[in-house]
Amino acid sequence: MDFGTEFKPLTVQPQEIEQLSFQMITEELGSHDFSTEQYPVVQRIIHASADFELGRSLVFHEQAMEAGIQAILAGQPVIADVRMVEAGIAKERLQRYGGEVRVYISDPDVIEAAREQGLTRAIVATRKACAEAPGGIYVIGNAPTALLELIRLIQAGEARPGLVIGMPVGFVSAAESKEELRRLDVPYITNIGRKGGSTVVVAAVNALSLLAVRRAETDAAHVRP
Repeated sequence: MDFGTEFKPLTVQPQEIEQLSFQMITEELGSHDFSTEQYPVVQRIIHASADFELGRSLVFHEQAMEAGIQAILAGQPVIADVRMVEAGIAKERLQRYGGEVRVYISDPDVIEAAREQGLTRAIVATRKACAEAPGGIYVIGNAPTALLELIRLIQAGEARPGLVIGMPVGFVSAAESKEELRRLDVPYITNIGRKGGSTVVVAAVNALSLLAVRRAETDAAHVRP
């Protein structure tokens, strides 16, 4: 393959590339109102999307970071709306504390119930998830109907997630579902507008799990004799 005479292959290590990217993000983002605790999530979302507008549009419930870290350390499952989200999550960090990633949307009973009831699979999958894992971390990057159903169940007192990471991408009900989420008094991470998607919510989960591991390691160091 001919890249031309000006092409020079990058020889730095992957970790160095990531560190350089994070440095560039910090410099380009400039001043912001995110807390020190929230910023790693913002940084990783921008790193995954190369979208500073999206990063600046992120909104955190005041308890979101602590609730997410505690849910991971307690081994609560991460409920993903689609398999693509599941594929990107660093599962080994969740597994350290007994956690796992669950996806219900392709379960045979979900498919059957959706067909019989004339509902989207996302809605039926959300209902099943809330019945089986009421305190889980709900991660929605693709299906606004899943987020709207989760909001309905929360309002009805049928669900109390440990954290909602709700950033579905799209044109129909995507922005509106996030607006509804921001009205709830439950821990959430979301954004304003139509942007979002699998890579964005995966980045948020992976940032949280890294923070959880660091919290656990710090706590362990403090109790050593």
